[in-house]
Amino acid sequence: MSSSSLRRAYGEALIEAGKLHPNLVVLEADLGKSTMSYMFKEVFPERFFEMGIAEQNMTSAAAGFALAGKIPFTGTFAVFAAGRAYDQIRCSIAVPRANVKIVGSSCGLSDFGDGKTHQSVEDANIIRAIPHMVVLNPADAAEVKRMIPAIIAYQGPVYLRINRNDLPDLPAPKGSYKIGKIYPLSQGEDAAIFATGVMVSKALEAAEKLRGQGIGAQVLNVSTLKPLNKRELLSYAAGKRAVIVAEEAVETGGLGQAIISALAGEAPCRFAQVAIQDSFGTSALNYQELLDAYGLSSTHVYKAVLKALK
Repeated sequence: MSSSSLRRAYGEALIEAGKLHPNLVVLEADLGKSTMSYMFKEVFPERFFEMGIAEQNMTSAAAGFALAGKIPFTGTFAVFAAGRAYDQIRCSIAVPRANVKIVGSSCGLSDFGDGKTHQSVEDANIIRAIPHMVVLNPADAAEVKRMIPAIIAYQGPVYLRINRNDLPDLPAPKGSYKIGKIYPLSQGEDAAIFATGVMVSKALEAAEKLRGQGIGAQVLNVSTLKPLNKRELLSYAAGKRAVIVAEEAVETGGLGQAIISALAGEAPCRFAQVAIQDSFGTSALNYQELLDAYGLSSTHVYKAVLKALK
């Protein structure tokens, strides 16, 4: 299976969006060559603002741009976007529902070489808890490109997570991307695997292995972490004996707890979560080494399905 860069897809999508929307501006916190927002700068230098290592100021400035009728995208590592600028996101963006698009790059454990200070295992959980915020977590590069027009069309604050590594290219659904929609990638009658981000490809690998044992597991790409569509969740859980949620985030306050809470008492099935336990990340030689160590491999998804079915 081929793989592509989500970061480069983001940079390319920004350029295409910039051509269509002259009021789109990009703010960056000294990480443009990593987040790939520098690609936008090369085409639209007058609409690119280097804010330096000052995430709080960048976030507040973005709120000002939104008040002036611009469509601002901010860029930095996810751990800084959600952590350093939390108060500015809450007060200046979420409270007034400012039309700011916050991009947290190198999310999850994907910045494998820089250790726990740079690995954001809790950023999505933090932002999900803030009222009025939309939170998106694409599974591959193509989905990043499909998301950008939807993000621009949405009038309000959006948080977009971008993985640092190349991820497998997945089958693309037809039509434009819709915020809040769950996208099925396989069929199966025994279990539903709700997965997000890098865990979507891991879930597909697990489903293939389960199929070899006569177990049908439907893989569902939950690329919108908030808002969640309860009716869709119930429709996919209906008739299944087990529901598994797989995410690259700490379990507490994550997607798994949100889905289980939505289905509790209404879907008569067993639940299981594949997530990071109460732990920060650590440095490693490569990304897969970390995913294995923190229980986020296709094997862990496979075993979670078997355990839930038993």
